[in-house]
Amino acid sequence: MNKFPKDFLWGASTSAYQFEGGINQGGKAPSIMDKFDEREIYPKGITGFKVATDHYNHWKEDVALMAEMGFKSYRFSISWARIIKNAKGDINPEGIKFYNNLIDELLKYKIEPVVTMFHFDSPTFIDEKGGLDSNEFSNMFELYAKVLFENYGSKVKYWLTINELNMFVFVGEAIGLISEKSKASKWQIMHNLNVAQAKAIRLCRKMLPNAKIGPAPNIASVYANSNTPEDYLTKLTFEQIRNWIFLDIVCRGEYGTWFKNFLKKINEKIIITKEEEKILKDSKPDFIAFNYYSTMTVQNESADDVKDSLINKTDQQTGYVIPGIGRSIKNKNLQKTEYGWEIDPVGFKSTLREVYDRYRLPIMITENGLGVTETLTSDEKIHDDYRIDYYKQHIKAMSEAINDGVEMIGYMPWSAFDLVSSHHGVSKRYGFVYVNRDEFDEKDMKRIRKDSFFWYKELIEKNGENI
Repeated sequence: MNKFPKDFLWGASTSAYQFEGGINQGGKAPSIMDKFDEREIYPKGITGFKVATDHYNHWKEDVALMAEMGFKSYRFSISWARIIKNAKGDINPEGIKFYNNLIDELLKYKIEPVVTMFHFDSPTFIDEKGGLDSNEFSNMFELYAKVLFENYGSKVKYWLTINELNMFVFVGEAIGLISEKSKASKWQIMHNLNVAQAKAIRLCRKMLPNAKIGPAPNIASVYANSNTPEDYLTKLTFEQIRNWIFLDIVCRGEYGTWFKNFLKKINEKIIITKEEEKILKDSKPDFIAFNYYSTMTVQNESADDVKDSLINKTDQQTGYVIPGIGRSIKNKNLQKTEYGWEIDPVGFKSTLREVYDRYRLPIMITENGLGVTETLTSDEKIHDDYRIDYYKQHIKAMSEAINDGVEMIGYMPWSAFDLVSSHHGVSKRYGFVYVNRDEFDEKDMKRIRKDSFFWYKELIEKNGENI
């Protein structure tokens, strides 16, 4: 019953700004994440992203460890600010070379590169042309996409457009994705990102007819907290706002009727041109990638006057409120991680089935994982049975979804190596490989294999049949 496809892409994920560091190396332009730790919204007492876990200077060693683990794929992001130098679109040759070297090294070990084009780290020069508020953003993103396709298109088969586009709406301010100077509504910014994504998909079709491209939102099933009709309606509303409006637009080419009526109800408007409507209609993806960590449980808080569409000042998984409609709450039936995120492998299976049944497109998992505080033993070991157990449960659920008919391409959990978490610095560790540094002591950055490293290696060798 635990059969995975013969060519299943087992691997893991990272992002440039959380892993690379090297912000003053290789001609990189500034990004919004380079000085994020100096902003008021950044939690105190944790490191920023300037050095991260120094993949920029350890990339060859890191790829060798991925090969040792048996990776069939590696999902990583390219830093826009390392490729494009300024608002004029001038190219940085050193940045082009860095990713060429990385991709070539992956291919040397027969590891499929899965490239995220944009993973939160907007170049600061974007603001010179209006930032995410402006419809000029999609033109700048299309130019960037063209450079990526020209330079890496012959080597990269799988492309992801924008990581967790829905999180720009949900927690854009909390994790610094939206400029403090922004004047546009969160829904207009969402639309501008959707158009940028659509332009990239269309361009990929034109320039790389043999490549595959898809979105990469953060998706999760939603539970009603009770069996009351009101809670069930709240669940449906949260599902729309949490998941479907972001996948409907890219998979079906238009915003759903419910969402358009909802915007009217809260007196919000999205400015959409006729040209944009045509572009959105002509940009269906080849597959859906999504990040899954937990489900959401909601309860009704109805009111006649809905003044705002969404409030969230915490993180990607918790603290959602739709005033006058409902809020997310803790599910007493689910175990919690050290950082308060609920563990729900059955919900993973449900989410896979819901997404596949709704869109009938192959699915790739690009994040799923357990973040914990870890300390090396005296003999430099990390005995992370808790992580192994987490993955066993989720991979078993994924195998059951496949047996139910869900078409899966690959599984690339978060993360390949320890890196810097958006809210908890380097102390919240996700990797199969421990990186020897603390919040403010960079130490030697030594890469140390955790117990989960050897477990995942065996799982890949057996194509998941040992679950």
